[in-house]
Amino acid sequence: MTISPKFLSGSQIRQTFLEFYAQRGHKILPSASLVPEDPTVLLTIAGMLQFKPIFLGQRTAESPRATTSQKCIRTNDIENVGRTARHHTFFEMLGNFSFGDYFKKQAIAWAWELSTEVFGLPASNLVVSVFREDDEAFAIWRDEIGIPGDRIQRMGEDDNFWQSGPTGPCGPCSEIYYDFHPERGDNIDLEDDTRFIEFYNLVFMQYNKDAEGNLTPLQNQNIDTGMGLERMAQILQKVPNNYETDLIFPIVQSAAELAGIDYHNSDEKVKVSLKVIGDHIRAVVHMIADEIRASNVGRGYILRRLIRRVVRHGRLIGIQGEFTVRVAESAIALSEAAYPNVRSREAQIKAELAREEAQFLKTLERGEKLLEEILNKLQQQGQNQIAGQDAFKLYDTYGFPLELTQEIAEEQGLTVDVPGFKAAMEVQQTTAQNARETIDLTVQGSLDKLAETIQGTEFVGYAELSSLAEVEVILVDGKSVESAAVGTEVQVVLNQTPFYAESGGQIGDKGYLKSGDNSDGLLVRVDDVKKESDFFVHFGFVERGTLKVGDSITAKIDNSGRRRIQANHTATHLLQSALRKIVDDSISQAGSLVSSERLRFDFNSPRAVTAEELQKIEDLVNSWIAEAHAAEVAEMPIALAREKGATAMFGEKYGDIVRVIDFPGVSMELCGGTHVSNTAEIGLFKIVSEAGVAAGTRRIEAVSGQAVLDYLNVRDKVVRDLGDRFKAKPEELPNRITNLQNELKDTQKHLAAVKSELAIAKSDQLLSAAEAIGEFKIIVAQLGDVDTEALKTAAERLQQKLGNAAVVLASIPEPDKVSLVAAFSPEVNKKGLQAGKFIGGIAQICGGKGGGRPNLAQAGGRDASKLQEALESARNLLVEGLG
Repeated sequence: MTISPKFLSGSQIRQTFLEFYAQRGHKILPSASLVPEDPTVLLTIAGMLQFKPIFLGQRTAESPRATTSQKCIRTNDIENVGRTARHHTFFEMLGNFSFGDYFKKQAIAWAWELSTEVFGLPASNLVVSVFREDDEAFAIWRDEIGIPGDRIQRMGEDDNFWQSGPTGPCGPCSEIYYDFHPERGDNIDLEDDTRFIEFYNLVFMQYNKDAEGNLTPLQNQNIDTGMGLERMAQILQKVPNNYETDLIFPIVQSAAELAGIDYHNSDEKVKVSLKVIGDHIRAVVHMIADEIRASNVGRGYILRRLIRRVVRHGRLIGIQGEFTVRVAESAIALSEAAYPNVRSREAQIKAELAREEAQFLKTLERGEKLLEEILNKLQQQGQNQIAGQDAFKLYDTYGFPLELTQEIAEEQGLTVDVPGFKAAMEVQQTTAQNARETIDLTVQGSLDKLAETIQGTEFVGYAELSSLAEVEVILVDGKSVESAAVGTEVQVVLNQTPFYAESGGQIGDKGYLKSGDNSDGLLVRVDDVKKESDFFVHFGFVERGTLKVGDSITAKIDNSGRRRIQANHTATHLLQSALRKIVDDSISQAGSLVSSERLRFDFNSPRAVTAEELQKIEDLVNSWIAEAHAAEVAEMPIALAREKGATAMFGEKYGDIVRVIDFPGVSMELCGGTHVSNTAEIGLFKIVSEAGVAAGTRRIEAVSGQAVLDYLNVRDKVVRDLGDRFKAKPEELPNRITNLQNELKDTQKHLAAVKSELAIAKSDQLLSAAEAIGEFKIIVAQLGDVDTEALKTAAERLQQKLGNAAVVLASIPEPDKVSLVAAFSPEVNKKGLQAGKFIGGIAQICGGKGGGRPNLAQAGGRDASKLQEALESARNLLVEGLG
């Protein structure tokens, strides 16, 4: 059926696309999470990402054809958001996929049919691009679809060769553009985004790219397409940009209402801010819904950065106070029909936004104070430009956009060193890139290359602690080799393994690979195991013999380490249950670490856990251990597991069939980790610490089993040592230490009083040395090493005794520390001398700063060698100002 090119809502466009391909044998699949399984990317950036293992031949497709509406996030060109008609951080990609089924001819025909017959786009408004070397695609468009050759553009790799990341599936692509102004003639420039918009990209997935950039043909020829939902909405809804479509504009309007402005009557600057808010709020709502939390690393940093950009732009358009939660309500309402998890996670979304916004508003206030200090300093020094480094500090530390700093500076008649700001930005970006969380792409690339010739690793470690296995791959420095001699660091892939690979917070097993029963046989020490795609990669060192591809070996894990890890992992499950029972049943896991020595459990909580609650939690976990609850482990459909009430672990990806660890009446979780068969095997549980690690996130560290004895032995040694030192029994130590602390405080108070009396005594000796300047008297002197408070007391006393006077005193209380105090009488103030400004200028000579009231001020410095020079300057200024 043909749909006329009248207005179609965003929801109608999405549904029309999915139904079109469903009618052509494509299975409609749900959007994947924004947290991808692919470790080479932080966030889901394309519709094909969830199908990457299928394209690589590592996993069999459920259906040869699929279609999705995939939520995506890209931040590589974040500065263009709101400034162009169609740049976004969050967007939806409509896609149809073929896994070794149809290829170029069918993909092109359907794309044309959908665009022209279903969405009703006139053929005269469409232009096509192909990869410069893809003669086949060019011929299909020209000869079978009937597009004139002059409306088919050949383009290079940057535009028409698509890849999902540094390594992995890739291939040439063909794009369909909509021409808003065909009346301008045949002078086609697809870079002109005022005339053309690319709305449909057909990727002919033919190759796999390794870490060296080499291309090898994939086992199957695949199709991966993407139609930008927002872009098609702009075309069909006939609006000037994506932001004014019904997918985003309600969010923009809600922000405009809070600011008391009208979008359409606003200038371009205000419109940009409103569009940034509309785009970023969509992004953060979906990120938090997919269990991403704000932090200073990885995807958490991206979330925090987007929230802070929303807050900054809100302030730029005049929104006062906290507002992100109210704008988020519009985004949730717009998205919930297609993505129900935004509504089910509404409370968490709003809580995260509220915490981050409140925290950032405090930071902004501090930034405004710093900017005021910078402006005052420039005015005092007679300078008219804010340094680039200062502008960048305001941006990076306090969230001030460069534009805001420039606006405030302009009001003061100042400019900003923009090149200096950009230089500082480049240094920060380089540092951030170097510090990014990445995986070993050389290993990943080599495995991707080998994926078509070997099968994934079979894990047998739930039931077996050792197994026979065959060496399938040996990597040295990321490159595949046939053998590795003694003394070589290796990464080894086996056809099966008992070694657990790092996942779900549990570390990888340690152990060894060996062949032969004598001391001359092969021995490879395994220090860690990680999972890349479907392969378990054993990181090890050849201690004896030569390891060869095809070797039959025995893989054996460290039994003792595994038992301790199992105890700690089960203990985290019990800990989460106890937290929910005693603190708050809405607590959810935010991360974990399970090693052989300890366990760490991060959880979402708006407040700290009290000492009394911690004791109750510890007691409850230990009671469950003593009750000897047996584990029931089962695999079942994920829907059934959720129906039974199983808790999902943070960050884990689940298939249709899941593994459930159930200690009936105590804890039931979806988990692929290794566990004890009975809680009694844990032995004992002890909480070591509880602390906040981020806004709304707490962390408990604990030990179990043998590690509890190790922990208690260390504490016992400390207590016995303190008892010997204080000559006290363990139970007497708290009171003894409290008494000593009180005695120390009394001594410190007495010492401060003595120092103050000494400073006063020294200062009284200066009265006779006061210098007369007209009707005024001045004293400029150094008082040894007295502290700042005593110095202040002495200066005030001298000024009061002298009456109409100015007193400047200094001391060196510690090496490399200078203290300065100025006390001026009202008559001195009338001569234009203010103690705060005066002492601040003097302190600069000693490499310091300070200030205060007109009659009393103090300052500090770092360069004691300049103190005499500073005091001489102070005397000269007083003589000049009072003479």
